[in-house]
Amino acid sequence: MEKIFAPSELIINEDGSCFHLHLKPEQLADRIILVGDPARVNTVADHFDTKECEVMSREFHTITGIYQGKRITVQSHGIGCDNIDIVANELDTLANIDYQTRTLKPQHRTLTMVRIGTCGGLQPFTPTGSFIASVKSIGFDGLLNFYAGRNEVCDLKMEKAFCEHIHWNPIKGAPHVAVADADLINQIAGNDMVKGYTVACGGFYGPQGRVLRAAVEDPEQNEKIESFEYEGMNICNFEMESSALAGLASLLGHRAMTCCMVIANRYAKEMNTEYKNTIDTLIKKVLDRI
Repeated sequence: MEKIFAPSELIINEDGSCFHLHLKPEQLADRIILVGDPARVNTVADHFDTKECEVMSREFHTITGIYQGKRITVQSHGIGCDNIDIVANELDTLANIDYQTRTLKPQHRTLTMVRIGTCGGLQPFTPTGSFIASVKSIGFDGLLNFYAGRNEVCDLKMEKAFCEHIHWNPIKGAPHVAVADADLINQIAGNDMVKGYTVACGGFYGPQGRVLRAAVEDPEQNEKIESFEYEGMNICNFEMESSALAGLASLLGHRAMTCCMVIANRYAKEMNTEYKNTIDTLIKKVLDRI
């Protein structure tokens, strides 16, 4: 019997758009650039030759248009893996569920999603201004643990090696290692981005080892993370969304990856607060290569 998605599970607005993003199926391109900041959507779309539609709802800002003959959607997701859960699932419904019948479409539509973000570098070879492509992402957030098939799309051996190296406290939940699409990594990263591992944190302060007035559970966490090596690669950066994106994309049959510009180097204790003036270089690279 064909599954029908109930109104409480697949929430469709009265105008035929998905619940949070307020997008309609026909407004979504196969190529998608994801950004955290809603204002950065305009920065990306300023490069478009033409703009087809623009939608705004909460922190979710969307523009679909044409760039050098390619139809592209640029979509903001806000901060954190919880927002990626919303965005990735709703984009998938737009692509693969018939909103009229609430049933799966007969042919699966594969989306290509590249997140352009900012991050904190963790190695001497990731100074401020460098670009990092996340080959695998260690999720501290726990999001993927709520989905069946989690083990099939994660690197379980790397999870075990990481937990042993860092002496992971299970009170913080089980970290997962999500794997980005390898072909997409090579397509986007080229020869001018650092390819490495990323830690996707569940917060900006304590989860990333920042100590202000509240003490952290493991004061040596960052040093352990910086010294971790697996299959000849290091953990290069902290950010907050890459594991959820790579993991959910794998579960849903899409291609996804994250590339970030380093705006703070935790190793060197450097910070660039004027990064908005230079991230356009990374945006242009992704637009040309997606």
